[in-house]
Amino acid sequence: CWNLAPLSLPLPGWRRLSGPSSAAPAGARQEQESDDASPTPTSVNYHFTRQCNYKCGFCFHTAKTSFVLPLEEAKRGLAMLKEAGMEKINFSGGEPFLQDRGEFVGKLVQFCKQELNLPSVSIVSNGSLIRERWFKKYGEYLDILAISCDSFDEDVNVLIGRGQGKKNHVENLHKLREWCRDYAVAFKINSVINRFNVEEDMNEQIKALNPVRWKVFQCLLIEGENSGEDALREAEKFVISDEDFEQFLDRHKEVSCLVPESNQKMRDSYLILDEYMRFLNCRNGRKEPSKSILDVGVEAAIKFSGFDEKMFLKRGGKYVWSKADMHLDW
Repeated sequence: CWNLAPLSLPLPGWRRLSGPSSAAPAGARQEQESDDASPTPTSVNYHFTRQCNYKCGFCFHTAKTSFVLPLEEAKRGLAMLKEAGMEKINFSGGEPFLQDRGEFVGKLVQFCKQELNLPSVSIVSNGSLIRERWFKKYGEYLDILAISCDSFDEDVNVLIGRGQGKKNHVENLHKLREWCRDYAVAFKINSVINRFNVEEDMNEQIKALNPVRWKVFQCLLIEGENSGEDALREAEKFVISDEDFEQFLDRHKEVSCLVPESNQKMRDSYLILDEYMRFLNCRNGRKEPSKSILDVGVEAAIKFSGFDEKMFLKRGGKYVWSKADMHLDW
């Protein structure tokens, strides 16, 4: 357990990202522009697609667009981030393996490890679309695969929306665990604690799977994503209190790889890039986008990210994240 996330192609309508609607509110702009020092994008979460094959009721990055950057433009942005100080990239969605059956994210993973020489490259996925052939082709370039699993009761998974027909999410989780071992990829589990799983005891199952990290999140409301009139989800029924969350953590305190993240820690301590490579500021309970780094550069865009670098370090955002340094028994 760890104790310490080119060629420029013309895009239709791309200039509109620089318009007034894509900037942060004026008050936030003035406040952030007064701060001379820009944070370093040490660890970046790139949500390159919003499309997903699951319907998790609490999802806070929903399918509001179907846009995905052309591959070369995505690579250009990633190279800019590396030059600005990025050490870890995490690819997420939506479901990252939906795009070109995993080839798109595979090529990005290979580029980041082989061309950019990033210390850590990771993916967060629901795992339903990953095949062994992907590991054979791209596994050597991937440091960490995080699979989302909120319950070890399949009925609860279906109730949450993490289900797809006759496929069993928990059975698939165990298969992915074996592939990670076979292809030397660190295996991680992400769980969102909500009203439907908060009473569950997951000690035995997590210890059996033995992930390098078990990231446990508190269900979070984001206006316009999973809450409010213009949202695609209604997550209010999934919300739990801080006390409920603490009780869940106390029940699992003997799990050595447990990494808890309350709403307070999570909201401002992640650097999130959306599908247009805009930083998303969640400080006001919404996702306010910056201008795209492809238009204005990393330093200008990151000033509007709302990123709390001190909280990032305080929550243990930087850890042993390269599989070359893990010394794990695969």
